[in-house]
Amino acid sequence: MKRKVWLFIIMSAIVIILAGCGDAVEAPEAIRFQSIAPEEAMQRLESEEEIILLDVRTPEEYAEGHIPGSQLIPLQTLEEEAPLQLTDKDVPIFVYCRSGSRSLEAADILVELGYTQVYDLGGIIDWPYEVEQ
Repeated sequence: MKRKVWLFIIMSAIVIILAGCGDAVEAPEAIRFQSIAPEEAMQRLESEEEIILLDVRTPEEYAEGHIPGSQLIPLQTLEEEAPLQLTDKDVPIFVYCRSGSRSLEAADILVELGYTQVYDLGGIIDWPYEVEQ
């Protein structure tokens, strides 16, 4: 009988110790979106049909020049507008802004909203191809 009690105490202690260790070790955060270089983006835009090219700058910036075929949803309204305008959450979305800061934030927002193929294209200042006004 004593042996069973000691075995129970030891097993209980092991379970408690192991349970405590589980909280101390956190899994690394999963990659939420990918970066994409302008060259790869252009190649995919030319060869694939269902890609959304998303500009998250202001309407004024967009009017000054944007990548042809892009859609404007300013970062300030992205959380509200994306579900209304970007209805298929599994279509690839290439996000860009002026320099790359807002596109990072926008990519995070899109992933949080459940979009599954989000790519950060960075800034239009690094886009070596045609822009239109």
